[in-house]
Amino acid sequence: MQHSKEAVLVTGGAGYIGSHTAKALAQAGYLPVTLDNLSNGHAWAVQWGPFIEGDLADKALIIDTIRTYNITSVIHFAASAYVGESMRNPMRYFRNNVANTLNLLEAMAETGVGKIVFSSTCATYGVPNAVPIDEKHSQQPINPYGESKVMVERMLKWCEEAHGIHWVALRYFNAAGADPEGEIGESHQPETHLIPLTIMAALGLRPALHIFGTDYPTVDGSAVRDYIHVLDLADAHLKAISYLEDGKPGIAINLGTGKGQSVRQVIDAVTEAVGKPVPYIEAERRAGDPPSLVADPTLANKVLGWHPKYSDLKTIVDTATRWHVQKHEAAVAA
Repeated sequence: MQHSKEAVLVTGGAGYIGSHTAKALAQAGYLPVTLDNLSNGHAWAVQWGPFIEGDLADKALIIDTIRTYNITSVIHFAASAYVGESMRNPMRYFRNNVANTLNLLEAMAETGVGKIVFSSTCATYGVPNAVPIDEKHSQQPINPYGESKVMVERMLKWCEEAHGIHWVALRYFNAAGADPEGEIGESHQPETHLIPLTIMAALGLRPALHIFGTDYPTVDGSAVRDYIHVLDLADAHLKAISYLEDGKPGIAINLGTGKGQSVRQVIDAVTEAVGKPVPYIEAERRAGDPPSLVADPTLANKVLGWHPKYSDLKTIVDTATRWHVQKHEAAVAA
């Protein structure tokens, strides 16, 4: 089957970042082909290309999909991504995130697909010894989730050497926000991300927010994180594909803004967006939570020409709030 548009396999394309990236790919003239087992993703989020419901454990399915759609590159989002769960069930994380990625890489090698953009994470760094964090910072993850992502980064390096599979590993800081057009947004079960939890608490859709730690050495005692709008993340994936199309060598790149926002600053922004105060409870620090995680985005700016456009806190919170209000109203109407 021949396709006039260049086809990109998007594993985990029914998920939060995957679906926003599929939309961006379609807008840029690519054909996004989503492969997702719907363990965390949603069929409604796949709106911009073919959808194959299946699992990366099924290597024959991956090969068949690559051949059917004449796939030229892969964006690999599919993974288990809950830190707490990874501590309780590390084997699940190594099977899903590492062994299944190995299946994908073998399928790519067998079919001659030589370009992959990999969703990595700032969790590969562990507790930072300096902030902002650049790509030379040591990778010493403190949970199996981060460890699984480091393993894949190392596999990519060796697969490039042996099989000519060129790669970009994008180490995300905190993905946030929603599609400004309201077609897709963040919808996790369970939800563990601060911004949606804060919005839902303000809307009265869940109990009071917990602020874990109020005595950090930060601007207001609460933990600081680097939030990037999901549209800016999607744009970085397109730029990474262009980088690989130029035949450049494998590289790991941080995606962040270089600016941190505290938990209390997020609460203030949500209060303003929703027009209601956020009920919250001050609680003890959580084990393994660093006081501050902020990216040094110099390399992304230089190598990819990537500059976030939507990642100011107000735009992030406003787009996320609109999405959650719309979702709640639709659920009530149903």
